[in-house]
Amino acid sequence: MAGGLSRPLSALLHPGIRPARQLKPDLTDTVYDLAIIGAGVMGLFTADFARRRGARVLLLDEWRLGDPRAASFSLTRSIRNDYLDPVYARLAFEARKLWLDFQRETGESFLIECGCLNLAKASITPDLSATYAEQSYRVLKGLHLKAEAFDREGLGARFPQFDVDLGRLDVEAGFLHVPPITAALLARLRAANVAVAENATVNRIGRRQGRIAIDTTAGERLAERLVLTAGLGTNSLLARIDGCDLRLPLRPDRPSESKYLIPPLAKLAMFTPRRLPVFAYLDVGIYGHPMLEGKTPGVKIGYYNPPDVRTQVTSITSVQSFVEACMPELKDARVVDVEGADQCSYDLVADDNFILGPIPGLPGGAVGTGWRGTGYKFAPLIGRTLMELALETRTVEDISRFAPERFEVSRAG
Repeated sequence: MAGGLSRPLSALLHPGIRPARQLKPDLTDTVYDLAIIGAGVMGLFTADFARRRGARVLLLDEWRLGDPRAASFSLTRSIRNDYLDPVYARLAFEARKLWLDFQRETGESFLIECGCLNLAKASITPDLSATYAEQSYRVLKGLHLKAEAFDREGLGARFPQFDVDLGRLDVEAGFLHVPPITAALLARLRAANVAVAENATVNRIGRRQGRIAIDTTAGERLAERLVLTAGLGTNSLLARIDGCDLRLPLRPDRPSESKYLIPPLAKLAMFTPRRLPVFAYLDVGIYGHPMLEGKTPGVKIGYYNPPDVRTQVTSITSVQSFVEACMPELKDARVVDVEGADQCSYDLVADDNFILGPIPGLPGGAVGTGWRGTGYKFAPLIGRTLMELALETRTVEDISRFAPERFEVSRAG
């Protein structure tokens, strides 16, 4: 159906997802090498890397896998390297390599490599050299990552959808189509007989006979190691760990606005990934994705002031004001609200850095959370790192910056 969805949103979010193998009551005495609480994309990738290593894995979640309420399950997510912080830019590029590996292994096509174009317009942000577009471009070039620079004339020739003065293209970027990723991960875990406990509420976590004992509504589960990937539910779980005083400064957030813009039929082609990249004007809180015909309703544009960017007071105060000023080819588009998980849901951190590392007070425990609304693109890298924390003696990446212990309250009197 041109310009819209051919099936209900729920069917697009979860095509072909069958229930994962459930625990049976007689499995309560099984000792797992690794238990993972939280079966969003971070938990699924952690389980996938652990089962590849030969570990016996248990995956627990308070909801069902692929629940549309969960932040991990949506239609599309950006994949880009254009961070102002070189550490995050490099990690994003390393994660992209793992996404490409996963795509090759599964035979699925879910990574749409259309690039990510950062925009700026002098009438809105007069100092173009200080814009996010220009600063992130310098970071990419400093890391020797592929990037292209466009002035107004060059943009008009390459990307006539925009009316701006400056564009900086992160070439090895684009967006991820989420439903086939979720389906592929679940299929791999099912094939490997990874044990799954859905709708499982955790009451208490402690130690018994040298192992981690997880008391749930379905009974007690035992594991040698534990990983928490529960997003905004992490503090609730930490409070259930015997002897663990760690509490993390997490808070939820969402974009101020998120819209699908459905162009007239005659214009559809210019808003597909063949001609339109992912785009952003982060100085004013704007980001957007091309439309995937039959898979997303239209061009997705969000308005949000990210916490790691100093936004300016400008004439851009909504999606519509951005379209009027910078994307006039969408003025005649039909506008509908983005609903459910596809709006994006953020778990923000007080110091604006990921939380990734061992859990103080729980030997054999690790946690990953605080992805700041930007975590999905890092998921395979995070999953591999959490597996390494749990099952190996070292991690490939230096994650000392992200250590949870930085939030541990000192008991010194």
